[in-house]
Amino acid sequence: MKNKELYPEYMWATLSWPEIEERLKKVDTAILPCGAIEQHGPHLPLDVDYFDAVYMAQRVAEACQDPKPFVLPPIPYGVSYHHSEFKGTLSVTNNALSSVIYDIGMSLAHNGIKKIIILNGHGDNVPTLTYAAQMINRDARIFVCVETGETSDVDLYNLIETPNDIHAGEIETSTTLSIRPEIVDMDKAVDGTLDLDNEYLDYTSERGVSWYAHTERLSKSGVMGNAQKATADKGHKMWEIMIHKMTEFVESVKNTPLDKLYQNRY
Repeated sequence: MKNKELYPEYMWATLSWPEIEERLKKVDTAILPCGAIEQHGPHLPLDVDYFDAVYMAQRVAEACQDPKPFVLPPIPYGVSYHHSEFKGTLSVTNNALSSVIYDIGMSLAHNGIKKIIILNGHGDNVPTLTYAAQMINRDARIFVCVETGETSDVDLYNLIETPNDIHAGEIETSTTLSIRPEIVDMDKAVDGTLDLDNEYLDYTSERGVSWYAHTERLSKSGVMGNAQKATADKGHKMWEIMIHKMTEFVESVKNTPLDKLYQNRY
């Protein structure tokens, strides 16, 4: 018999097909973690976006009421061309990522999944994942959304001091210190605070517009934020908020009939 602590019943990949078939009778919601393998400054590992998306998906599923949503095998690679000047970064094209997500989504719909929550750990995946979500919705007529921190970012920014903290800075260093302190080298943490004297180009401004740049043009270290202000205590609070808010969201989707979701969203 399977050890449910090692192989929880909501983990899609470790179930047999009869187990999936039975569980699909009561669960129509799946979480798909997506991340990236890319530079995160001189002090953090390359897998931050990937690891955090997987960790978040599993913690949220654990926190959900029964029947818990499925957690799908994660997508490790993302659209990371803008970090390509920093060694270790592995990037896929927008077309490649959107095609994979689309195919997975259509296959999930074929299995009977009616609601897909794409949990995105890498901000620059957003346009690509949103496009894929639109195409899945168009062709499969199921609910698909992309969550990239929208449920909790407003709360996290109240916990930090750094403006434009968007990559390997105060937030990501704190969250990594919270759950993987042994992999963080704080002796190499730097202050890479961005000075963007334009509210429309400010990454965290309510009036900010989407724009793109190669990272080395903005930061020689790869850090965009102040990693030196990070603490494990801040990270603990951040994870608590993120998991709580995301769980609320997933529960609301899971417990809302598909026709009502369509009515509310489309």
